[in-house]
Amino acid sequence: MNAQNSAINTTAPIKGARLFSRDVMLQYGVLWAFLVLLIVSAVLYPRVFELQNIQNILSQSSPVGIVAVGMTFVIIGGGFDLSVAAIFALGAVVFANRADAFGLWGAAASVIAVSAVCGIINGLVVTRLKVNAFVATLGSGSVFGGLAYIYSSSAPQVPNDFNFGDLGTGAWFGWPISIWILFLTFAVGAAILSKSVYGRSIYALGGNEEAARLSGIPVDLYRASTYVLTAICSGVGGMILSSRLGVGQADMGGSLALDAIAIVVIGGTSLLGGEGALWRTAVGLLIIATLTNVFDSLAINTNYQLVAKGLIVIAAVALDIYARKMRT
Repeated sequence: MNAQNSAINTTAPIKGARLFSRDVMLQYGVLWAFLVLLIVSAVLYPRVFELQNIQNILSQSSPVGIVAVGMTFVIIGGGFDLSVAAIFALGAVVFANRADAFGLWGAAASVIAVSAVCGIINGLVVTRLKVNAFVATLGSGSVFGGLAYIYSSSAPQVPNDFNFGDLGTGAWFGWPISIWILFLTFAVGAAILSKSVYGRSIYALGGNEEAARLSGIPVDLYRASTYVLTAICSGVGGMILSSRLGVGQADMGGSLALDAIAIVVIGGTSLLGGEGALWRTAVGLLIIATLTNVFDSLAINTNYQLVAKGLIVIAAVALDIYARKMRT
């Protein structure tokens, strides 16, 4: 009997250690994946760690990274937003169109106001009309995209303001302004999501909506607010790209929605809601941005890049499903 108990006592810690190791790998696997990517990238493209290249990576990915911050809030809250590309483009044309008349600050305020209205519309359609988020934002994205074309008369908006490019190409203390905005967006978003009552309520909403409602959380208000946050982030991203290129066009969104969702999912935020963090989104952004930089540096065909991104997204979702099963 004592020998049997001794065997149990010696094997239990081993099993516990294995489970702990597996849980750690599932929890922080994205960091290991990023580390492996950095090693491989350094071998294939030795200049990847040069300061100028790092700044280029962060600057070029800042618009989609800012959008991904808002998308993280929506997905953790149990929602989905496919209209971000259209709001991004609308923000770009409004910013370029209003820059001469209102100045940069006035044009930026106009974009934030327009973007917020778009987010409010999305939030109301999802929470009040009870339309599925996928369908609602797919439809509203078509509306907002059409408005971008109507507002710009389907023509590029080229401002005459010589300071228009400051937001996208200017620098503070040797670093592009767009990178500072990206850092600030992530820092503020992370503080709100992890340290505030609002952030904890978003997790509760995505984890179990009915339980959140019974605990007194204003479910509809909080869910709608995540769409407003995402819309504002999309508008800001559109401003940065418009400023960098010196023009605002209604077709600027492109595959932005897919890219933003891919960044969030690759980072490890669950599409089912209730789980995730902005540090994960930051790692997801760095993975996509580094891959794109290395692919471009090696002159790899864009079509193959799309295939690689798609496979990475599928793998990330499959890993999330596996991790959930292991925890149950």
